[in-house]
Amino acid sequence: MEEKTRTQWYIGAPNGVVLCVRSLRGRELQGELFHSYSLQGSAFENTDQMVRCMERLYDYLHFPHPSTNNRSFIDQPPHYEQRQERKKIMSDENLLSKHGDIGTFIVRVQHRQNSSWQGRITWMEEDKTINFRSVWEMVHLIESAIDTVSPPSPEEGEDPTWFPEK
Repeated sequence: MEEKTRTQWYIGAPNGVVLCVRSLRGRELQGELFHSYSLQGSAFENTDQMVRCMERLYDYLHFPHPSTNNRSFIDQPPHYEQRQERKKIMSDENLLSKHGDIGTFIVRVQHRQNSSWQGRITWMEEDKTINFRSVWEMVHLIESAIDTVSPPSPEEGEDPTWFPEK
């Protein structure tokens, strides 16, 4: 059997994340996410925890810079006062060696505009990469990849999907 080349397997940005999906409870993703700034993964029990963990990483890195500011009634120092230099401690090679039980994805958020994220996601098991325009779209792509037993049939004008029309 010919070994598949992995052309889409790269981190490509300081904020690249590898999502390892271990299980799906109902429609809730569960697993760990890995990034270059920790040797240990961050566990998540649901999709909300996964997204919040990624958002905290992007805020801490100040990359990508959000186009809108958080609003709060609590006094908080401006982001520039909290800035610290983060050093990568996990190599890209080690990051790419992480795998989930039911799905593994490399997420590269390129922009945080319109109070959401825009970027690229790679489904490692299929070596496929697709752009996403929002957090919701990213989560939808992950869920649809995991649900490969009965792939959805795309209709014209729908959101991006891993399964193009034939």
